[in-house]
Amino acid sequence: MGALPHDHGTTFRVWAPAATAVSVVGPFNDWNATTHPLQHEADGYWAADFSDLPAGTEYKFELTTPTGKLLKNDPYARQVTHSAGNSIVPDHSFDWEDDQFEMPAWNSLVIYELHVGTFNVKDPEQPGTFHDVIEKLDYLRELGINAIEIMPPTEFPGGRSWGYNPSHPFALETDYGGPQAFKELVKQAHRHGIAVILDVVYNHFGPGDLDLWQFDGWHENDGGGIYFYNDWRAETPWGHNRPDYGRDPVRAYIRDNALMWLEDYRVDGLRCDSISHIRNVDGASDPSRDLPDGWSLMKWINEEVQRHMPWKIMIAEDLQGNEYITRRPEDGGQGFSSQWDAAFVNIVRDALVTPEDADRDMNHVADTIIGVYNGDAFQRIIYTESHDEVANGKSRVAEEIMPGSAHSWFPKKRATLGAALVFTAPGIPMMFQGQEMLADGYFSDDLPLQWEHAEQHAGLVHLYRDLIKLRRNLAGHTRGLQGQYTEVHHLNNDDKTLAFIRRDQSGPGDTTVVLCNFADRSHENYIIGLPRGGHWRVRFNSDWAGYDQEFGNFESLDTLAEPGIYDDQPFHASFGLGPYSVLIISQEPS
Repeated sequence: MGALPHDHGTTFRVWAPAATAVSVVGPFNDWNATTHPLQHEADGYWAADFSDLPAGTEYKFELTTPTGKLLKNDPYARQVTHSAGNSIVPDHSFDWEDDQFEMPAWNSLVIYELHVGTFNVKDPEQPGTFHDVIEKLDYLRELGINAIEIMPPTEFPGGRSWGYNPSHPFALETDYGGPQAFKELVKQAHRHGIAVILDVVYNHFGPGDLDLWQFDGWHENDGGGIYFYNDWRAETPWGHNRPDYGRDPVRAYIRDNALMWLEDYRVDGLRCDSISHIRNVDGASDPSRDLPDGWSLMKWINEEVQRHMPWKIMIAEDLQGNEYITRRPEDGGQGFSSQWDAAFVNIVRDALVTPEDADRDMNHVADTIIGVYNGDAFQRIIYTESHDEVANGKSRVAEEIMPGSAHSWFPKKRATLGAALVFTAPGIPMMFQGQEMLADGYFSDDLPLQWEHAEQHAGLVHLYRDLIKLRRNLAGHTRGLQGQYTEVHHLNNDDKTLAFIRRDQSGPGDTTVVLCNFADRSHENYIIGLPRGGHWRVRFNSDWAGYDQEFGNFESLDTLAEPGIYDDQPFHASFGLGPYSVLIISQEPS
């Protein structure tokens, strides 16, 4: 479908069942519809091959319809001059050189969500570009990141947007650099050992600059025409613009889009926006408003990916706590690899921003720490900040803790407490751009990330680097953080502390204990149970003054476990524990 360049020209194919004639027009023929007509194929498809229209040609389709002549961009356009401009015949040539990237195991993934337009801005009058992101790949690799998740970079109206209003779902945003620059970003990310996960939007298209709307003139009930539902099923929070998931060419359009990113652009996974609004009109649980065709469409796409590219990760944003989203299709599930976990972010953020220590309920925190889908710790993405959680009336965690004073002691201590939970609890950890440098305020597509914060808070960047190193077990001491087993074995709601055990196979270098203090109180000798005897070493203490000169540097020493049951464990030991602090402890080999 679309414009398919080859050695001797370009083949054009478009679906327009209500049209009675279709032509390719553009500056090359002075917009004359008589020179490059398409031939009618079966089932409403039109196609022709032209030797005089090479890659780089600007074009549109002129459709003769019962409602008059329509000038439309190619629904499958890989490149456009701008969102309200012309389609461009794509140039598929690109030298991937030696790109043989291997996707990290999902239990070792650390995801960094970023927005191209604000991540690394050079000119405040212009949005950032794919090349600007490339410039920061060294920084991300040194931080320990091995996956970036890019907010939707498909063509949208204007140059500034979150990206969730796609005008041309197959085209890369022109102001970001277009398709060649995006391929270069993927190639360079892979060279840095970093996977690329792309955010895609299939729950609605548009609403602005949307040539798909009433594409060939046909529509019902003032609806969107052939690409959209034309009844109550069209209703979304973003307009009456939900694709018709029950119509085969529309299903193929969305399937082709997903596979294009994974195959042609070599991205390593997709994060599918608001799956709840693909399976239900209201994004809720009322079965009378379900969309079975939406469910089966995403299941079909996931099955295709699993069949041909099982190492690529498919992430759902459903946010309803529905295990069937990540359950295998053969077991009645939709087949996603993992999903954003709303319970984790809501409960942990609430615990972090609650002003009074006495009002924190550690039982709720404990419950969300051990939460898994279908018995698999890595079927959930866990985070305290995402683009949704730091905007829409909400702010960065540190900003919400103390508005206007995000860089003071309380916000720093509690924000890093939350970060330590993200990197030690079961799940795939994710952070949002700038979180590691204590970005304050809220996210907006016209507010560039302030990189001077990385210098001002170099110690906190170091803290995140240490957490990621432990999470990925790069030093070989904390394999348990990549394991399936989690047990909250110590919970003290009076002192607002808890501890949990993570392990893979167990034993020295594997079994890892995490001790968290959610109160503004220190403990010189805090006792917790330990599963094994021997020498236990404090691998991480978030109160270290090296992370921030305002931190208390509360001493927490390595120790030998003593025999004696405590917290239902056969051994125990005491550790120094600073206020709002986290210790990560693992056993030394004997």
